[in-house]
Amino acid sequence: MKCLRCPKQATYHITEVLPGDRFEEVHLCEDCAKKYLVEPQKKAAPGPAADASEGEEVFAGPTCETCGLSYLEFRNHGRFGCAHDYDVFKGELLPLLESIHGDVRHVGKAPRRLPRAQSAQVELTALRRRLQQLVTEENYEEAARVRDRIKQLESE
Repeated sequence: MKCLRCPKQATYHITEVLPGDRFEEVHLCEDCAKKYLVEPQKKAAPGPAADASEGEEVFAGPTCETCGLSYLEFRNHGRFGCAHDYDVFKGELLPLLESIHGDVRHVGKAPRRLPRAQSAQVELTALRRRLQQLVTEENYEEAARVRDRIKQLESE
């Protein structure tokens, strides 16, 4: 079978699901299939007239300088190449994450013992040092008060 866009042999047979329980089969060679799959929003009816934009360069999005992965490659494979890709593709990832999760920030549970604010963490550290110092000085009454305050902060 020949490619619907050029005279080469068709090696990809793609079935498009259309609205209204309709299906469309597209038979393409390897080169035309790559172009067809890269531009899903611009899919035109197959045929010689649809290949008018063949000379145009396909936009692959930003590319990571560290690993060389383009956003198009990430989108096709679903995996990053390195940790820097999160920063490189941030602009493209935020709308994707928002559509999948409904938000771009974590809104799940946090550990109970974890202080809720940075200031609470600083206060806990200072109180633990103070407690150690009071025990060393054998000032047990004050140490008990500091211990109770630490427990109160940890339970909040």
